[in-house]
Amino acid sequence: MTEKSSWARRGMMVAPHALAAQAGLAVLREGGNALEAMVAAAASISVVYPHMNGIGGDSFWLIHAPGQEVVTIDACGRAAGNASATFYRERNLQKIPTRGPLAANTVAGTVSGWALAMDYAQQQWGGRLPVSRLLEDAIHYAEHGIVVTQSQAACTAAKLAELVNVPGFSDRFLVDGQSPAFGSILKQARIAATLRSLVKNGLDDFYKGELARSIAADLAAVGSPLTLADLASHAAELRAPVMLQHSLGTLYNMAPPTQGTISLMILGILDRLGLGEVVADSADHVHLAVEATKQAFMVRDRHITDPAYMHVDPQQLLAGAALATQAAAIDRSHALPWGAHSKRGDTIWMGAIDSAGRAVSMIQSIYHEFGSGIVLKNSGINWQNRGCSFSLDEPALNFLQPRRKPFHTLNPALARLNDGRVVVYGTMGGDGQPQTQSAVFTRYAVFGQGMQQAISAPRWLLGRTWGQSSDTLKLESRFDPTLIAELKQRGHDVEVLQAFDETMGHAGGIARHTDGTLEAGFDPRSDGAAVGY
Repeated sequence: MTEKSSWARRGMMVAPHALAAQAGLAVLREGGNALEAMVAAAASISVVYPHMNGIGGDSFWLIHAPGQEVVTIDACGRAAGNASATFYRERNLQKIPTRGPLAANTVAGTVSGWALAMDYAQQQWGGRLPVSRLLEDAIHYAEHGIVVTQSQAACTAAKLAELVNVPGFSDRFLVDGQSPAFGSILKQARIAATLRSLVKNGLDDFYKGELARSIAADLAAVGSPLTLADLASHAAELRAPVMLQHSLGTLYNMAPPTQGTISLMILGILDRLGLGEVVADSADHVHLAVEATKQAFMVRDRHITDPAYMHVDPQQLLAGAALATQAAAIDRSHALPWGAHSKRGDTIWMGAIDSAGRAVSMIQSIYHEFGSGIVLKNSGINWQNRGCSFSLDEPALNFLQPRRKPFHTLNPALARLNDGRVVVYGTMGGDGQPQTQSAVFTRYAVFGQGMQQAISAPRWLLGRTWGQSSDTLKLESRFDPTLIAELKQRGHDVEVLQAFDETMGHAGGIARHTDGTLEAGFDPRSDGAAVGY
């Protein structure tokens, strides 16, 4: 098991695919800043890990610079102007499909996130690298081929039956009608051409130029409600984060429509329960984290949605009195019965810290594996299905309305600790995201484990994530049998998974110590790397 952290002094990059990490590191070595490195990594991973993310999805960014306020980039696409409950009911649907053209009902915001990140880097950090350099590696991998990972091969095979007849899917992701084999070469010529057009015409071409017109025409041809007007009206936004005042420092995450507030809530509850007084990775540690998750998820399902439709200030949900009430509701000896509807999801998280101590925590997603499954004929873009999280039931919290933002499981994390360390961390995986964040942060910051150990150690997950349909408490088999027995005795419905199970997501983290030393870890459950110089 990998437990030794990676160390560096000048710059560090972590990603769930090694080539994306190397793409970002190359930019750092050339004098680029953390945001420029992240754009290069984001473009590369959209090509080399295409079942997990792509330019047809959304992204969220947390940005730190020494002496400055943390800011975020919200690159979340809104529902189509034509998307409504009536639209779906007229097509005899009682819920939004998870696959196919009618699942592709929200604008893809990822490319706008790249553009805003580059603008911010240039204006605030003196960034100088052109988009041609930052997309260079991604274009090469798309043109010359990627080596298909075990993750992609297994995922394609597992989802083939539900995706094979979705427009365009087979042409991009299958080889001779079959799932590509692990280790085989897969070329993506249309994506290469699309990325080249973004270099030539600018990233805004995705929303208002020739590429936008091509995208809109192809979406219309397959029956998506999205239009050129929807693309043209989209813009990524600079926004303030939500913050938690923790005993160890200030923790940051994305504001709604993401569940970033919930990730912070879990850590706030655990802080008030005195987690540091229990033994790390013990039954008490896992039990308290799971019970804190249940309390936070109940708040999520009552309140978290597009902020324009919320009736509470998300920051108030992190106030001391609110967290104390939730902590008091937890029984240290017995599990709260659980059967709540879970949120699944599929995505990638990446982190970067440059030589000036500037740090970026970023997440990029198409929601379910391969998103909606549709691949646009001319551009080769695989479109997300984030909008299937909307409800057609009017009293529902996330009721579908035109131009409304969908609820997002995505939430990159960042912490400024009282001792001067800065930490970026995160993961993929629906309900697993806030839970794995709690595991990584508590192991690293509360219990003093190394970053790699905190990520590699066996993990838990309550509920569903990508590829899972049960609401059990899932534990990796590397947990001690006595711990598993103790959790069962406390009333947890335990399911034991493989030793290193991809269900637990692909986590990562980087810490900048007070002397400038960088410590990083990547997830051995992924195809990733933590690299520095």
